[in-house]
Amino acid sequence: MKLDLVAIAPPDFDVDVTLAYATDANLTGRPVYRNAECWLHRSAADKLDAAATLARPLGLRLRIFDALRPVEAQWALWNARPDPEFLADPRRGSPHSRGVAVDLTLVDETGELDMGTGFDAFTPLSHHGNLEIMPAAQRNRLSLLGLMSAAGWDFYGREWWHYQLFDARNRYPVLSDSVLPRPMM
Repeated sequence: MKLDLVAIAPPDFDVDVTLAYATDANLTGRPVYRNAECWLHRSAADKLDAAATLARPLGLRLRIFDALRPVEAQWALWNARPDPEFLADPRRGSPHSRGVAVDLTLVDETGELDMGTGFDAFTPLSHHGNLEIMPAAQRNRLSLLGLMSAAGWDFYGREWWHYQLFDARNRYPVLSDSVLPRPMM
């Protein structure tokens, strides 16, 4: 498969890019990415654009926490917290490390919508369909799920923020930082 990566950034994409792993506000406690670059395979970028287009008439935008995650970054996360419920073992490969997954939330004119937990909250409260969160947060999660599903994304049941292309592990190779147009690590 040809490596066809697209930089996800305004004005080409009407999204807010706030990469969590480019800051110290993540599970490692330090920046994982040296450069806050947001990349996706073109097929995923097209679906992200479709989701952003669906969100716009509702007064919503997408905030991207993570997209392509080079395998080196997957190892950094795994070494900090080897939890297979919430992180893919880097030896197997993550849809993020294939450039076909996004972690995101919804924002409106006042900021991020309440989703019941924060991003990367490794707890059962983060699972889709968890009824222990407030009804408003359940509605917000279902709105995100509906927008992403309508745009052609698959979801991961344990993380309300994670969406990926269908059959990602069989169709896309794991990518190293060295193959990126501009390195992240």
